[in-house]
Amino acid sequence: MRVHVVSDVHGNSEDLARAAEGAEVLVVLGDLIDFVDYDEPTNGILADILGPAATVEFARLRSQGGPGALREFTKRLWADVADPRARVDEAVHRQYGRMFAALGAVGVPVWLMPGNVDVPAMWPEFLAAHPNVRAVDGEVVEIGDTRVGFVGGVPLPAGVEPRAGAFRSYMRGAAEFTAAVEALGPVDVLCSHAPPAVAELAYDVVARTHELTSPALLEQIRATRPRLALYGHVHAPLTARTRIGPTECLNVGHFRRRGTPAVARW
Repeated sequence: MRVHVVSDVHGNSEDLARAAEGAEVLVVLGDLIDFVDYDEPTNGILADILGPAATVEFARLRSQGGPGALREFTKRLWADVADPRARVDEAVHRQYGRMFAALGAVGVPVWLMPGNVDVPAMWPEFLAAHPNVRAVDGEVVEIGDTRVGFVGGVPLPAGVEPRAGAFRSYMRGAAEFTAAVEALGPVDVLCSHAPPAVAELAYDVVARTHELTSPALLEQIRATRPRLALYGHVHAPLTARTRIGPTECLNVGHFRRRGTPAVARW
């Protein structure tokens, strides 16, 4: 079975509609929404609501700001917006309309998992309209004769709990994320949005940051030895591919920029 896999779509609905060409199945590892567009500051929800200058400063503080600087900056920005949650939800809903229309048009079954820049609570109405798309998170499914485990979102560091903000990002407490990973048990292919906790897989050479990653995924790979571990989240990784024992670990790519899927045969 030829499977195409994408992650970090971030609003690229045009290429997403073609992502399954030649494949029997499309797997999406999250981040459909373009909230902060680091490549083009005039794009993205943050720029739509607060202007491109906000995106430029957001990107600068993300890579160069001191502890808490980015959080304080965004708090000041949203303080001047009337009902920021409603404004953001409206923009997210519009983007999901385009993204799910693209997924519905691909002509093959789609397995969709949420990334950290996703609001899965909004998905049911779009899933009902596009029956070829199935949402998966914290479960094991059989695709062909291959057992595939999915765990979505990104874990926060131990002791840090998710915060409510203008955007309802899918950040998960470390204990919750670990429990979801461990509940999968042995699989042939392990799909996550976040990478396993290997430094060279987590470091983004453009943002110059170590992205959030998961020790639980690393331990699960070592313990259960899946054939493949597929993930995204890190847009410009120092290393996109490595092996942990017999498991090939692969960052399937920043689809927003690359526009082409990773190809696997299961």
